[in-house]
Amino acid sequence: MNQDTHDAPRAKKKRRFWLIPVILLLLLGIIGLAAMASDSAAQQELANLTFGEIDFSALNDGTYTGCYIGTKSNLRDVTVEVTVYGGAISDIRVVSGAIDENGTPTELIDGQTILDLFSRVRTQQSLQVDTISGATLTCNAHLKALEHALEQAQTKP
Repeated sequence: MNQDTHDAPRAKKKRRFWLIPVILLLLLGIIGLAAMASDSAAQQELANLTFGEIDFSALNDGTYTGCYIGTKSNLRDVTVEVTVYGGAISDIRVVSGAIDENGTPTELIDGQTILDLFSRVRTQQSLQVDTISGATLTCNAHLKALEHALEQAQTKP
């Protein structure tokens, strides 16, 4: 038997062996691009959010829940609960959003959490506050949920 004839099946197997990882890498790349494209619309939606004016001097006491639910993606959906006492915000709790499985606010950037953002809202009595640099989209989602809660606090008789 000729040695070249005997080695031919091995050469084909070696070529096929490299084909599998190449195909897997291509598939992973396609899936990654598709994931980025699908989140791109959600990012654009969050970047373009606007916030209405809330009259912080006209808040009615009570506990109110507000949600932000994205129309393009549910990756950054948020629910917050705000407590108003004595006509002022006394507590803001993140029910779902930038929290871990224990309900503790997660660090966004440089040790800051979403509670730092909410502290600015209380201090400035406005939703028009500086967001946490590098976490703008997450901050926008939380501010929108807070806005929805505070709208209820304004309209309650």
